[in-house]
Amino acid sequence: MANDRTVRFLHALGSASTSRVLNLGQIARTNKDNPDHAERPLFRAPNVNTAFIIKHRTRSDESYMFSATRTVATKLILPFDHGDLRAGGRSLLIDQRGFVESLRAAGNYNPENLERDLVVLRLLNGLPSLDPFLLREHLRNNDIDVAPCYFAISAGDQERMHAFVSAELSRLVTMATGEHGDSAGGSTSRMVSALLSSKVDEKLEPLRLTLGLTGNDFREGVFSWRGFLYYKWSMENIWPDVMHILREVKEIRPHGAVDVEQRAFLTAARRKIIESMRDNGVHVSQVLRVYDESFSNLIAQQTPKMFRDFLLSAPQMFLSLGEKMGAISHIVSFWRYRFPLGHRPLIAADELATIFQDFTGGFVERDNAGSGLAIKPEVQVVP
Repeated sequence: MANDRTVRFLHALGSASTSRVLNLGQIARTNKDNPDHAERPLFRAPNVNTAFIIKHRTRSDESYMFSATRTVATKLILPFDHGDLRAGGRSLLIDQRGFVESLRAAGNYNPENLERDLVVLRLLNGLPSLDPFLLREHLRNNDIDVAPCYFAISAGDQERMHAFVSAELSRLVTMATGEHGDSAGGSTSRMVSALLSSKVDEKLEPLRLTLGLTGNDFREGVFSWRGFLYYKWSMENIWPDVMHILREVKEIRPHGAVDVEQRAFLTAARRKIIESMRDNGVHVSQVLRVYDESFSNLIAQQTPKMFRDFLLSAPQMFLSLGEKMGAISHIVSFWRYRFPLGHRPLIAADELATIFQDFTGGFVERDNAGSGLAIKPEVQVVP
């Protein structure tokens, strides 16, 4: 395990978590009197259950730590002092060389608890982001029972998403049942509840038979379908904030002295953040259009083939979509936390440069053959 000084910059997040950072220490402090937190922990090792989990863009000097090349890893950071994050912490990357031995020592594990926490860490490692909705659904889908306090989803957001999915699926229910009005509304509500449920059970069996999918393919497809619906809902909610924040990124100026090198970096980084965020937005819209077209074809043509093919390819597209939406969400969440609306944005040049470096550090090139789309800049935001 390495002495990781990245944690020094996490103090700026305070009590916040984002789609790239899961702040388990803050969750523990907030729920110190909640018995459910103690009885159904995310991790059984107490110090691991108060750590930071971070989606991390791997650097060139970290490539030797893995047996295969990867651009993104999941980092576990155990702070030396939760009261003073500037003190730094110890970290390891999930499934780096010697990972199991390092984790065993860090958590002082017995074999049973080690195996269970390894499963959870690898599930988190397989997710494109740490979005609370997707984190919750992924854990439930793999029979990991965790207290609800780990998933910071407001009741209002849950209600609004349920309404959004109901509107999306009402056309499918009408097509399948021929029902209209209140009768169709009841059937839609039942289908939405089944689709958003943590279990893919017999309630969705008619849909599985219609699409001609096997149990595992259908289960993975439904999970990805939930993700697409969530990201479509998120995109509609978050994009107006993206436009406001890009204007603020363009206009913000640090106070105090700014040397020539800092000024040049801030100018270049400002441009890259704006261009790359817009490119990511275009990419997300393109991928969501693949979903919209296949779903609309199912409704209009009343033939399942195109949507069935979508569900079979959805997991691969879902990863790309999740990475980009996670990056967008992280930038929006971090920026608005650091610069609340209605407050004058005061910041020194060195701190602004650190934030811009965070935002620009993960734009890489990749081609996603699974979506059939040429992917341009991709964000991997490093806290």
